[in-house]
Formats: sequence, structure tokens, C-alpha cells
Amino acid sequence: MDETALLKQLQQTWYRTIPVSEFMQVTPIEFNADSFSVTAPLEPNINLHQTMFAGSIYTLMALTGWGMMWLQQQLAEVDGDIVLADAHIRYIAPINEAPVARTHWAGADLSVLRRGKRARVPLTIELYCGDKLCANFDAIFVSLPTKNL
Repeated sequence: MDETALLKQLQQTWYRTIPVSEFMQVTPIEFNADSFSVTAPLEPNINLHQTMFAGSIYTLMALTGWGMMWLQQQLAEVDGDIVLADAHIRYIAPINEAPVARTHWAGADLSVLRRGKRARVPLTIELYCGDKLCANFDAIFVSLPTKNL
């Protein structure tokens, strides 16, 4: 499957299974085997200060990590139920324009899912407004083997 089709399928998965992602208008921008970028417009995510709401920032970054896990599972042709197991966010600067969240794959082995084992993957997601780093999100995502009955 090509990048465009994968990103479209991911966005449909988000909108169908995580309804807040559609309200926030979360949109995957770019993916290659090593990196993934996501954005969301400011307007539906704005707070009383006319900057992005902290909950929207957290959600955008969590979805970026979740999305990277999902995309990597597609590439590895494995199934797993992805959950955010732990996360720490640092808000660095207010966001007053559409941000871009970016993460990089560290080469975790997802083939363990085929053997009924869970995959534990640390990811760092950075959120930028233009060239300015506005937030940092360190997370542990876990993919649990899908139980086929």
C-alpha cells in the first residue's frame, strides 16, 4: 500500500474509533519508514487565550504516536491493539498557528506480536509551530497481540 493510501486509511481509523480526532480535524501529513507528521487546525482546538487548548495538544501528540505504531504494524503486516501505557508532556510555548507533531521510529521489533507477545515501544513526539518547538511528549506505547477467536 502506498503512503497516501495508508495515511487515508489511518485518518479513517482515527475518525471511526477515536471520535475526538474528527472534531479536532486531526490530519496525517507525511509518513516514511522512519518519520511521521500530523497536524490539526487551531480553530476547533482553541482556548480562551486564542492559543491551542492543552488537552488538544496532548491528544494530537498521543494520536501521532498511536498513528506511528499503527503505520509500523501495517508495514510489518502484524495486528495488535495499541494503547498508550505512559506519557509525559512538557508544554514549552503557546501555540497560535496550526502545529505539526513529528515522531521518529526507533526500529522496534513488532514481529513479537505474531508469537502472542506484546510489543513495548518508546516514542518521542515533538510539536512545532513553524520552526519553534512548542511541546515535547515522551511516551510508551504498547501493542497487545490481537486475540482471534
